Amino acid sequence: MTLFPTLTPLRVVLLAGGALCAGLACASSHREAPFITTVPKADASDFYMFMSYESGRTDYVTLIANYLPLQDAYGGPNYFSLDPNALYEIHIDNNGDAKEDITFQFRFKNTLKSTALTIGDKSVAIPLIQSGAVADVKAASLNLNESYTVDIVRGDRRSGTRAALTNASGGATSFDKPVDNIGKKTIADYPAYAAKHVYTAAIPGCTQAARLFVGQRKDPFAVNLGTIFDLVNAPVAVITDPALINAAPNTIDAKNVTTLALEVHKSCLVAGNETVIGGWTTASMRQARILDPTPKAGHQSGDKAGGAWVQVSRLGMPLVNEVVIGLPDKDRFNASKPKDDAQFATYVTNPTLPALLSAVLNLPGAAPTNLPRNDLVTTFLTGIKGVNQPANVVPSEALRLNTAIAAVPFPQQNRLGIVGNILAQGNDNAGFPNGRRPKDDIVDISLVAVMGGLCIANGDGNALGFGTACKPSAVPLGATVFKLHDAVDQAVVPLLPGFPYLATPNGGTQ
Repeated sequence: MTLFPTLTPLRVVLLAGGALCAGLACASSHREAPFITTVPKADASDFYMFMSYESGRTDYVTLIANYLPLQDAYGGPNYFSLDPNALYEIHIDNNGDAKEDITFQFRFKNTLKSTALTIGDKSVAIPLIQSGAVADVKAASLNLNESYTVDIVRGDRRSGTRAALTNASGGATSFDKPVDNIGKKTIADYPAYAAKHVYTAAIPGCTQAARLFVGQRKDPFAVNLGTIFDLVNAPVAVITDPALINAAPNTIDAKNVTTLALEVHKSCLVAGNETVIGGWTTASMRQARILDPTPKAGHQSGDKAGGAWVQVSRLGMPLVNEVVIGLPDKDRFNASKPKDDAQFATYVTNPTLPALLSAVLNLPGAAPTNLPRNDLVTTFLTGIKGVNQPANVVPSEALRLNTAIAAVPFPQQNRLGIVGNILAQGNDNAGFPNGRRPKDDIVDISLVAVMGGLCIANGDGNALGFGTACKPSAVPLGATVFKLHDAVDQAVVPLLPGFPYLATPNGGTQ
């Protein structure tokens, strides 16, 4: 990122949103490392983990991993199937040691029908993935069917004990994924069609049934993305006025993603008396890939993959790799595991962004002075004491959720999560960074956190484990920090009231 000294002084804080917060949080994670730009089907954009707030589901945890970001609704004729040669995983650490104890593994399969039409005296395959209207699972008019399996692995993701999730209706181990929202003429009622692909699934070793959905959704994230990455190219009067938190359009409002959603009873995820779980998602590909110079007939038959799995994408806390990890380490971070995160600790304890902004904007002393930034370490690497910090925790980057903290109904959720709850002296500790809900305004929360807002909000930062140096005097910006926003309101993004929570995807036609 190139920074120029022509920015106005107030942008010293706002650019912290664009570089998103050296405090390990913020927006969606799109194309965040050099290698992942070459394999978009394995690119994780967002990870959510929260206590379900749908009525009657308050003892369940919802896990949502989004992949293949920035999908245009008109992206035919092949649309956005996931990669059969990739392994998509959601990991759960239930004892705080930064190692996965439970992993849900998703594998995909594409089945081509080769629908043909008789043209003259010849039978000729059609060029589209549909030959007519689609309304049901495995519709006859679908030329390409996408299905998937889900395994649960207990212990190490590669050497642990493995078993398949099964459909509670019939016991099948294969589930169908709905075709993307091609448009109204192909799929007249996409919400009804997609709902037929929500499954009740049995998890081996768990007495409570889970719910499962994999399919295209409207991107649930809201961000002033182009403006932010153009060195926060926005009027200062707007982005420092709390009354204008929705003054700018959501850049990615018209984009879709592919969602892996799983709702699991909390008793199936926790261990012993520990109620805090950590979660993250990864994608892996085979170590070797050979391109076929003469591809055979079929679908995605142009290459052969083999060898060991190699992790190419990783996402827990949002946007860590995109704007916190230094450029030389981005591919390294995507290939790493939380247990090895000590190698990246300096990016958090001694963040470059606040100091860099002070220098280029000639604003000495604008950065928080409480170095090392233990407030950021606590909030994003260990969890907050008394909220979501495990009893025995190894500092590592992952979402942490206290399953003993009850969900808050959607209308009462504070869009600023725990930061907003502290400011409002409210009763909503169920939001980010205690897990992450779709309504949580990650950009605005992180703007406050990276510039030291939690030190001010708590007075004595040490009370929550932020360190004795985390005091109001360590925050040169003072109370101004709580007024910052990106002019896009996460809370107004359309969502469903229940599982899978993310809204119907944008259609190719309306």
